[in-house]
This record gives sequence, structure tokens and C-alpha cells, in this order.
Amino acid sequence: MSTATFTVTGMTCGHCVASVTEEVQEVPGVTGVDVVLETGALTVTSDSSIDEAAVKEAVEEAGYQLS
Repeated sequence: MSTATFTVTGMTCGHCVASVTEEVQEVPGVTGVDVVLETGALTVTSDSSIDEAAVKEAVEEAGYQLS
């Protein structure tokens, strides 16, 4: 099991958190997603190694950026 933490910028509300969570959960292999609005922390858990490029793409698809 792998865990990686990222910082998401641009989120301002619970809907933002839900959008990021929904998109990142669709990344193949991802088993858990935790987003903290106040800090922008995104923690991703996966059964295998985490594809950081796929996570970045998912966050951008939701309309936000990784910093």
C-alpha cells in the first residue's frame, strides 16, 4: 500500500473538495482520498505505487492545480 500527499490550490468550499475527491477516486489503483479544504492537503492511498501524473491530471480535470 502506498500513500502520497499533495497540495491543491484554488479550492474555496466543500463543493471544491467533493470535485477533487470524485476525480482522484477515479484514478486506477486509488483506494482512498482525503482532502482538507483549510490546508489544501490531498492524501491519496493506493494498493500499488501512485501515478503522480494521473493524480495531477485528475486534479486539473476538477479545475484546480497541484502546487
